[in-house]
Amino acid sequence: MRIQLAQRTEADALLGRSPLALLVGMLLDQQIPMEWAFTGPYTISERLGHDLTAEEIASYDPEAFAALLAEKPAVHRYPKSMAARVQQLAAYLVEHYDGKPDRIWAEAADGKDLFKRLQDLPGYGKQKAQIFVALLGKQLGVEPPGWREAAGAYGEQGSFRSVADVVDDESLGRVRSTKQEAKRAAKAK
Repeated sequence: MRIQLAQRTEADALLGRSPLALLVGMLLDQQIPMEWAFTGPYTISERLGHDLTAEEIASYDPEAFAALLAEKPAVHRYPKSMAARVQQLAAYLVEHYDGKPDRIWAEAADGKDLFKRLQDLPGYGKQKAQIFVALLGKQLGVEPPGWREAAGAYGEQGSFRSVADVVDDESLGRVRSTKQEAKRAAKAK
């Protein structure tokens, strides 16, 4: 299955071939539209002139990296703070996974272990880790035993709760609709 989160062919192609880009896109997916967040890794790689590597991002001068993310169009609404988070994530990947992010799921014993590995990443809380487990299972075929349980409600088959469920324009609309309905329900309480 091909990734269609950025809704731009070249950005989605990068997400499909680069586990680091996918993790960075998920990290950026907060307080901005999903498409903007998942286009971020592509924008960064274009500015660097090649696909992302954890080693390069981790060792990049922090001020220069923040400036790179702040160039117009900015990679995120908060480019300086998100640049720091992306570098923290990259440094963690270098330290714990030799810069190879796919080891997170390739070496996970089961869904619970995968969830823990993701939740341990800088910038990944419980919800982001659950959504990423669901994304791996639903779209990339990474299905260690217990992955649906580890993903919580995001792992439910036929749900339209998160980026894990976005595979085309129609599913994107359904996810947005579900989120809007949840916001309305929360306000009504």
